[in-house]
Amino acid sequence: SSPSAGGQKRVRNDAGNKVTVVLGAQWGDEGKGKVVDLLATEADIICRCQGGNNAGHTVVVEGKEYDFHLLPSGIINTKGISLIGNGVVIHLPGLFEEGDKNEKKGLKGWEKRLIVSDRAHLVFDFHQVVDGLQETERQAQEGKNIGTTKKGIGPAYSSKASRIGLRVCDLLGDFSDFSTRFKNLVHHYQSMYPSLTVDADDQLKKLKDFAERLRPMVRDGVYYMYEALHGPPKKILVEGANAALLDIDFGTYPFVTSSNCTVGGVCTGLGIPPLNIGDVFGVSKAYTTRVGIGAFPTEQLNAVGELLQTRGHEVGVTTGRKRRCGWLDLVILKYAHMINGFTAIALTKLDILDVLDEIKVGVAYKLSGKRIPHFPANMDVLHKVEVEYETFLGWKTDTSAARKWNDLPAKAQNYIRFIENHIGVPIKWVGVGKSRECMIQMF
Repeated sequence: SSPSAGGQKRVRNDAGNKVTVVLGAQWGDEGKGKVVDLLATEADIICRCQGGNNAGHTVVVEGKEYDFHLLPSGIINTKGISLIGNGVVIHLPGLFEEGDKNEKKGLKGWEKRLIVSDRAHLVFDFHQVVDGLQETERQAQEGKNIGTTKKGIGPAYSSKASRIGLRVCDLLGDFSDFSTRFKNLVHHYQSMYPSLTVDADDQLKKLKDFAERLRPMVRDGVYYMYEALHGPPKKILVEGANAALLDIDFGTYPFVTSSNCTVGGVCTGLGIPPLNIGDVFGVSKAYTTRVGIGAFPTEQLNAVGELLQTRGHEVGVTTGRKRRCGWLDLVILKYAHMINGFTAIALTKLDILDVLDEIKVGVAYKLSGKRIPHFPANMDVLHKVEVEYETFLGWKTDTSAARKWNDLPAKAQNYIRFIENHIGVPIKWVGVGKSRECMIQMF
């Protein structure tokens, strides 16, 4: 373009493309994979920005069930590029095992569609061993553990924060230098955990092979994202792992994950400015679940909780653990909205509530009879809150065949509208089953 009058630099007012973000609004397992899958069919780039293979997303396509942990679930889309950002911690054996396993199910050419940021930190096998040792130690000392997935995620982020971690760019650089640093990292952990045994030479031999398989996928993630944002129009999707209440800063600490799974993690985990964040979609179940221990105010340790668990098949994708179940908690949804600024919400698994006579929704927390306006940071306080509920009559109708708003019974519509009005965020999708067709789009 020609320079403007007076030779002044042309002011660029085009912010570039915007990314669409999908985030968990509860304690994980909300069905983010389904929403991502829905949006990924249109997307040019699908990104992961934090976490590791502690995430578990199940996607059903044409009767085939794929399980993703580290790969963005958009990898199914043969027309899109999947990107693992710098904020993700990568366990290479896990990555390739996952790819190969899904390839046997029919996922073709995934290695050609995957881009990995050279700034992402690596998770080593010994990080996973240490994760297990730490959990055992917590159990012994405090009588309770965090309930991690033992995938080495926490220890890898610890190495990163301690500035002793190793990144993808290190692995692809001078290998003898990498080997020295790897051995130093091993010694660091062995001095803390004397029972830890690591065959460093064997590990390095395997890592050298992984390095060559990985090399064609690696790019400078910051530059790649910049080009994607400022080139021709593109649909870019970011798939959050874990959820708001598991966020290292905002979750129910210490029973949280080790990364930021709220919207800020998108900017730091991909190296993009806030200006380029577009829609932020929160995903919530029509009830609440939680894996592992930690406060859970609306938990139902009764027949209702059991019904939700069995009807909802509430078992962890990554761990196989039974999930704890309870009523929908609007206090946590409002809290997640305060942090993330949702532009719309996807409400999933509404059909699980089909058989209930009455349905409750937590609307406020009370401490010694008084409503509190915020979500308590202190876990002892959170354990003490009394939940104020709004009660609805159940619709007692099978909703699983509903495909549009008008197919839903009036009482279910009423339930959805109440949630929407209470949080002040429109509900864009309502999920009534496992497959793609079961997501009712509202607008």
